[in-house]
Amino acid sequence: MYSTHRIFKRQRLLLWLSILLAMGFFATTLSSYYVSKQAILNAIVAQELPLTSSNVYSEIQKDLVRPVLISSTMAHDTFLRDWVLGGEQDVDAMTRYLREIKVRYGAFSSFFVSERSTRYYTGEGILKQVSPQAPRDAWYYRVRAMPEPYEVNVDPDLANRDALTIFVNYRVFDFDGRFLGATGVGLTVDAVRRLISSYQQRFQRTIYFVDADGKTVLFGNQSGRRETDLRAIPGLRDIADRILREKSGTYRFSDGSGLHLLNVNYVPELKWYLFVEKRADTALADIRQTLYVNLAVCLGITLLVLFLTHVALARYQQRIEDMAATDKLTGLLNRQAFSILIDKVCAEYRRDPQPICLLLVDVDHFKSINDRFGHAGGDRILSQIAASLQEGLRASDIAIRWGGEEFLVVLKGSALEQAQRVAEQLRLKIEQAQFSAATQPVSATVSIGVSQYDGIESCEEAIGRADAALYAAKNGGRNRVCVAS
Repeated sequence: MYSTHRIFKRQRLLLWLSILLAMGFFATTLSSYYVSKQAILNAIVAQELPLTSSNVYSEIQKDLVRPVLISSTMAHDTFLRDWVLGGEQDVDAMTRYLREIKVRYGAFSSFFVSERSTRYYTGEGILKQVSPQAPRDAWYYRVRAMPEPYEVNVDPDLANRDALTIFVNYRVFDFDGRFLGATGVGLTVDAVRRLISSYQQRFQRTIYFVDADGKTVLFGNQSGRRETDLRAIPGLRDIADRILREKSGTYRFSDGSGLHLLNVNYVPELKWYLFVEKRADTALADIRQTLYVNLAVCLGITLLVLFLTHVALARYQQRIEDMAATDKLTGLLNRQAFSILIDKVCAEYRRDPQPICLLLVDVDHFKSINDRFGHAGGDRILSQIAASLQEGLRASDIAIRWGGEEFLVVLKGSALEQAQRVAEQLRLKIEQAQFSAATQPVSATVSIGVSQYDGIESCEEAIGRADAALYAAKNGGRNRVCVAS
């Protein structure tokens, strides 16, 4: 009786222990799933999508922004302007010029419309004469009246059987600033659509372009997007105005197919928004599979794997973040980290307007240091100068390796007068310090330009003023501090 009762008690204990372990395992697995899900979504929004968007933008620079540069070159071409000012005598010369542009750069079409003669020239000769009364010529009179130097527009191409074409229309002026006409090149919409489709296949994302009015103007063949207004798309309609207002950022929206993650960047050369989109369900497919596997394996192995995976991923992610944000040579923040931090600094300024000053620091005659000690010695000296600069700053100040031998320092809560004193202290500290390359002592000096952010201008403009002050310091003899007006 005792033995039977004891066995029964042991079975009950094992049963309750199994239930508790199963419940704990199930709860732990589900908790890990939801935590991992949120971490993956955050990583996609904060890192993966912006990186993809940056890569796509680089491709656009090669494939789509290139026509803008070609059109700009045409608009400033001395031959074209001299030919118009000479009375447009030799039509064949203009025809050959436009044909050569088309062939050399692989454009679908090239054109010039003369304000003086109203002739529409192409690589095939004179196409027609434009008229204010002709609806098909409205684009020219719009370009003539606009204040911007160029526009990117989608129109049927009269010279190519009305093929839908992306035109870059560039205003042309003579040497005295008088309007001469409009020139440019065109790409077929189908060609650009194929480019976008190739981006989608390469990056495994949905990619499309939206104009300033919120209209989808270009998309890939497999994008799933029709040419429609963002305000008509479920989920997107709720954030469309915010996206167009903010011009760049990461967003989430849901429609009938589930959650979508979106990164938006404004492309100023095209005056369009680049949308890079990814469905969350696709991104989370692997982790859901992991959940099912975890529910089928023993608690100990699963906990061990999750723990080791968590440690490995945490360390790997930390290393990636450190590598992405830190300059390898000096240990200072790099420009990529600065672009993120400056947004936070500006946001803090809007909440609590405290003065912000910028110091642009350049090592004087650094080329001679490189020539004397070699690039390895120059790098060691540059690293020591960076350390010396960092030592002279407060914990709240930000020091960035700006490029080459230049450093950018952001002084939060410092007015211009105080920033000038800090700059002078840094200059003096560098001047009095002794650096070393191998076993040889080396002296160095720096020139510093100082500007104060006024809350209205962009960060780039404030840096530009500091850069102008730096040039003034270098032109004034170096080893000095100059303050921007």
